[in-house]
Amino acid sequence: MSRRGSALPARVHWLLLGLALLCSLVLFLYLLECAPQTDGNASLPGVVGENYGREYYQALLQEQEEHYQTRAASLKRQIAQLKQELQEMNEKMRSLQERRNIGANGIGYHSNGEQAPGDLLEFLHSQIDKAEVSVGAKLPSYYRTERDKGTQYELFFKKADVMEYRHVTLFRPFGPLMKVKSDVVDISRAIINIIMPLAQRTEAFTQFMQNFRDVCIHQDKRIHLTVVYFGKEGLSEVKSILESVTSESNFHNYTLVSLNEEFNRGRGLNVGARAWDKGEVLMFFCDVDIYFSAEFLNSCRLNAEPGRKVFYPVVFSLYNPAIVYANQDAPPPVEQQLVHKKDSGFWRDFGFGMTCQYRSDFLTIGGFDMEVKGWGGEDVHLYRKYLHSDLIVARTPVPGLFHLWHEKHCADELTPEQYRMCIQSKAMSEASHSHLGMMVFREEIEMHLHKQAYRTNSEAAG
Repeated sequence: MSRRGSALPARVHWLLLGLALLCSLVLFLYLLECAPQTDGNASLPGVVGENYGREYYQALLQEQEEHYQTRAASLKRQIAQLKQELQEMNEKMRSLQERRNIGANGIGYHSNGEQAPGDLLEFLHSQIDKAEVSVGAKLPSYYRTERDKGTQYELFFKKADVMEYRHVTLFRPFGPLMKVKSDVVDISRAIINIIMPLAQRTEAFTQFMQNFRDVCIHQDKRIHLTVVYFGKEGLSEVKSILESVTSESNFHNYTLVSLNEEFNRGRGLNVGARAWDKGEVLMFFCDVDIYFSAEFLNSCRLNAEPGRKVFYPVVFSLYNPAIVYANQDAPPPVEQQLVHKKDSGFWRDFGFGMTCQYRSDFLTIGGFDMEVKGWGGEDVHLYRKYLHSDLIVARTPVPGLFHLWHEKHCADELTPEQYRMCIQSKAMSEASHSHLGMMVFREEIEMHLHKQAYRTNSEAAG
């Protein structure tokens, strides 16, 4: 790669030289064409005889033309050589990808620690040579990832009781994209068991079932719903709502589990997961304030794999509609609030309650911690257990998953850590930074507007 890199500027030099000669020749022909015509007895300045003048310039023109043709032929050969080298490099990269596709479990990386093929190493070393870490162009900032080269790391190691540091500079070059796997995933028969712990909040459950009817019953048609209800108050209303959906949509794929005890989200999900007695199934742990689309359900199926991967989507949490739409007479319907804007909501990257995972993986890892009481904490604990397991944890924002705003109440019985998390969630879920700022400085803004109106009226009166 270094030999070709040094040869390329020389070829560019000859190409520019040839273009300069060509321009000179064209200019010379133009001057000859535009020169004034002489009579038959006249002779060129400094040359004796008309015939001698023609022969001289014809010979000079022929010499220049032969030189141009020689350089043009040389440049054509060099261009053809460069095309051939480019084609050879493409063939090498293609064969390299094919060789890398052969590996354990269908993944194109060797597990025995062997070095990469020489072609790839040569390419990676060329990336290092072109990066700022070596002799490349200096970057104007300290942003240490060059988008087309790689990432630079600066490490400093200090020996104990010695004011001497070892400075190690590492560079991770970007390599070419390589296809490591290509297969077909059939999700046509993948049933999702949506498990929801619930206590009271029957109005929110009615709204949830409207979305469930539209998405799960009418569109997806591969869903089982498990509701784990805590307490007696509101239980009859939940039963009535489910029975109404059954009669209207002929939907019978649901399970209602009643627990006469204090609400505990982790326990409700544990009970719901164990209530399924039909073998392996993909589970979606869901809350009553969640609104999802049919596309999300397919994302749930594609990003979870038994014994290999669990899916933790990042939910888009909507702000308080009374604040977001304060300039309107009333907030619009829920379906019209589902937009991804900075003033309408935020990506809830600190929440781990919504997750898609297979029942076998959930039971193998031990489920939720039953020692966690009240609000929050149990989902983070389960998430961390998966991080320390051999399973892959896939986490990414999902456009079709929304958390609807609802008023939060942080109980006094919560532990200090739980109460802090509850207050943090409550503050972040209320409104955007700009809307909260307008609320905090409302009196100052109103006073400013009042002064402006007074000044305007005074000037008009004067």
